[in-house]
Amino acid sequence: MNIDHHPSEELLLDYATGALDEGWSIALATHLALCPACRQKVGEMEAIGAAFMESVVPSSVTQTLTHAVLSELSEDDVETGVLVSENVDSASFVFPEPLRGYIGGDLDRVPWQRLGLGAYQSVIPTGDKETVSRLLRIPAGKPVPTHSHGGLELTLVLCGAFSDETGHYGRGDFQEADETLEHQPHAIAGEDCICLAVTDAPLRFSSLAARMVQPFIGI
Repeated sequence: MNIDHHPSEELLLDYATGALDEGWSIALATHLALCPACRQKVGEMEAIGAAFMESVVPSSVTQTLTHAVLSELSEDDVETGVLVSENVDSASFVFPEPLRGYIGGDLDRVPWQRLGLGAYQSVIPTGDKETVSRLLRIPAGKPVPTHSHGGLELTLVLCGAFSDETGHYGRGDFQEADETLEHQPHAIAGEDCICLAVTDAPLRFSSLAARMVQPFIGI
């Protein structure tokens, strides 16, 4: 798997420092599960941050804070935070963790909602009030209606591929789209394109027909 499109350095840094809302974090964490290069970058950022903290915070204060945090964690909290390895090659799944945990399984567990023209969506429940996370399934060889964006949209390809005015996107590729981008993603023939898309504002469709149905599909 060759990944050509990656999150920006700013977005990776925000993820490494815990500054992102849950929806954005899901997109970043799922990309990191597929992209060794970005995992390495985030690891380096976290290491630099840890080294900086050690250089400016006295060790006695660090130890005191650590003990205070641990004392606040109940036994149930600790167990909940443990990530259990399934000892299964992640390549055998369409959805890597942590996305698979949000879905409750892999592709066969997705409750799809019809959008029209053969496309489907499935909104992912989160506790995030700032963003909406959804899976999109675009039929092979078919386009998405031309649109721009009312805010930020992060898109991660999980299966199949699409192309638009900015390039070709396959499994693991990551796109950041803001108000300046108007595009028409087109699923590549041969396989449906399944993406994780996270937005903080509705899309702005160019066609009247798409705008008329938009309130009913919630995109």
